[in-house]
Amino acid sequence: MSYLSGNRRQIVRAAMNAPYLSREEEQQLAIAWRDQGDQAALDRLSLAHMRLVIAVAAKYRNFGLSMSDLIQEGHIGLLEAASRFEPEREVRFSTYATWWIRASIQDYILRNWSIVRGGTSSTQKALFFNLRRLRAKLSSGTTRISEDELVEKIAETMGVKVQDVATMSARLSGPDTSLNVPVLEADGSGADRQDFLVSEDPLPEETVGGVIDTERRTRWLETALGVLSERELRIVRERRLSEEGETLEALGQKLGISKERVRQIESRALDKLRDALLKVQPDKLAYCG
Repeated sequence: MSYLSGNRRQIVRAAMNAPYLSREEEQQLAIAWRDQGDQAALDRLSLAHMRLVIAVAAKYRNFGLSMSDLIQEGHIGLLEAASRFEPEREVRFSTYATWWIRASIQDYILRNWSIVRGGTSSTQKALFFNLRRLRAKLSSGTTRISEDELVEKIAETMGVKVQDVATMSARLSGPDTSLNVPVLEADGSGADRQDFLVSEDPLPEETVGGVIDTERRTRWLETALGVLSERELRIVRERRLSEEGETLEALGQKLGISKERVRQIESRALDKLRDALLKVQPDKLAYCG
């Protein structure tokens, strides 16, 4: 649109010179755009409310992003509001559009303020946009308070966890830092910051190898268990394959036999398992220990 072309000064000048609309004019223009797709009506409606876009964008000028970009994003929110506005509800368009303008600008800031996306939850978003203001307000008194007390007061005021406030404060305390930034060591040698981020997790090939070995051993064991009778299988499962491991006496009571008989059946079942496993993998007998 013509009034959005050019630099910020031209945008502001065009917005300030745009005529105000009465409630009736807003209603007529909104209906013409919604029902007839009248582009001229949309142009007039949005141009008349660019003052509102600029006013909302100005509240976010301290986040280090271009004011022109904030205005453009606010304009996107304004157009979204125009497409969703329902004139028959008898609400002023400016009241309805303010929410969409603010939401569009805030989303843009969250997407571009840092390479790490923040504000993914409503709590994080509220903290991101209110933390600095609350910090300045609560620390402006004559009585000095510690950082821990300040964080607790902010958490109480916003109804969030202290840890959430501390985490967001840390994020806002400094700019993004590349992991490839050189770091000089005491001996004068250099290394990238990422070289100091050591993971304690196993290497990927070790993890994959472990998964494959576990799956293979599981198949071997399932094949070997197929040679057992129903009672032998139950005893082996409850004695050797369960987390707690049933006692001979308790298992004997369940089966209605003596614990010595349970031991004999278990011993015979383990011998059968060894023989079955030897046929599949002669060097894999760890399951029957």
